[in-house]
Amino acid sequence: MRKVLCVEPVIFVYIFAFSLTTPLVQQFIYRRLWEQEYNSTFVSNNVSHCEQNKSSPAYIKQKAIQEKASVFNTQLDLTRAIPSLTVAFVIVANGDRQGHKRSLVLPSMGALISSISFTAISYFSLSLSVLFAVAFITGMFGSIATFLGGGFAYIAEECHDEKQKTTRIAVVDLIFGVVSGLAGLSSGYFLREIGFAWTFVIASLLHVINIIYIVFFLEDTTGVSQLQHEAPESWKELLRETFSGVYMLFKTAPYKKRILIIVLLFTFMTYLFTVLGGSSLFTLYELDEPLCWNEVYIGYGAAAFTSVSLTSFLGVYLFSKCLKDIYIVFIGMFSYIGGMIMAAFAKTTLLMFLVRVPSLFCFMPIPVLRSMLSKVVLPGEQGAVFACIACLEVVTGTMSISVFNILYATTVAWFSGFSFLLSAGLCLIPLSVLCWLLCTSWNGEDLALLVPEEVSSIESADS
Repeated sequence: MRKVLCVEPVIFVYIFAFSLTTPLVQQFIYRRLWEQEYNSTFVSNNVSHCEQNKSSPAYIKQKAIQEKASVFNTQLDLTRAIPSLTVAFVIVANGDRQGHKRSLVLPSMGALISSISFTAISYFSLSLSVLFAVAFITGMFGSIATFLGGGFAYIAEECHDEKQKTTRIAVVDLIFGVVSGLAGLSSGYFLREIGFAWTFVIASLLHVINIIYIVFFLEDTTGVSQLQHEAPESWKELLRETFSGVYMLFKTAPYKKRILIIVLLFTFMTYLFTVLGGSSLFTLYELDEPLCWNEVYIGYGAAAFTSVSLTSFLGVYLFSKCLKDIYIVFIGMFSYIGGMIMAAFAKTTLLMFLVRVPSLFCFMPIPVLRSMLSKVVLPGEQGAVFACIACLEVVTGTMSISVFNILYATTVAWFSGFSFLLSAGLCLIPLSVLCWLLCTSWNGEDLALLVPEEVSSIESADS
């Protein structure tokens, strides 16, 4: 059977299934906690569930549900993140020697287990405490960071042209934004028409299709060394090889290259912290007063990010023809800051949708920073650098969601938009780092534009 090297369909299906269930999980937890608090069935179009009179007892209970849902989501994310951190690092880092397919198939299997479990929990009305066991088990299979880390490493190893590499990485982020928006839009209608259980069944079927494609139709990366077929003799040897690859990435690199990698990883981590933390609160913010959105409007809100992903991709494609990478990142960060400030004071449905206007380019820094990191390292180091990125995504995503959910639970009673303002303020950290990087150079070279050929020449000069 002839196999293909096209990984984009795998990413498309996985992201659609993942984004279809993510808003449903938050709403499912919110509704179950509401039913436990009120001892009554949740009705989404009942205005009593979005009380706006601050002196009303219902308003106080509503805020209590917001806080409980926020804390519960934090605990669930931590339970999933602890095992997935190790899995992401080991699997993606070993992709240089053993191929990147397992970085795709294992998270898909974990997502399948999660969807099946949510089907059973929603259909049989099982206790919410079961979700912690499900989160831990699925974390053992990796997470979306493992999946994307393997996908980006697959593309980076396959592409030898630097401009093509940047474009394909940006395409993956475009797929992520567009597909997640479409899935978010669909989720509200799926929930209204067929309910939680059958929507999770559909997501399970999509993951099954994805696993079949990865195992039987997707060719593994051709650029890996012949050592990929020599399996380590033990787990101890596997871990030694894994950590040695990442260790040698920093140990053998010259000072200039090592500092550049660290600075870019720090910039990526801090910006991702602000983006994931701020955007993770949108569903709870929209469920609360004065917006009081139902599941359909929440789907519309998620779908609105489709245009943001598209404009961010077009921005990367067009700006890369006339601007340096670092300036594209600047534009994206300022775009995100403007959107978060507007979201903090959006008290009407129209304004909440218009938040996407200043945020048109907010996703540009993520693919550009990935591409910059990929350009700095050699072809045999792609797995190591993307393993670092995957681990940072797990740690940063868990920390940001946990911190912002706890912060939202603390501040929702007096100013629900405070977390968005904090997210915008924290974005000044990666901006400051980039300003330092822009103003600092060695041998007259702009570090943000180093490519493998330039890195090789610097390594030769240093040696």
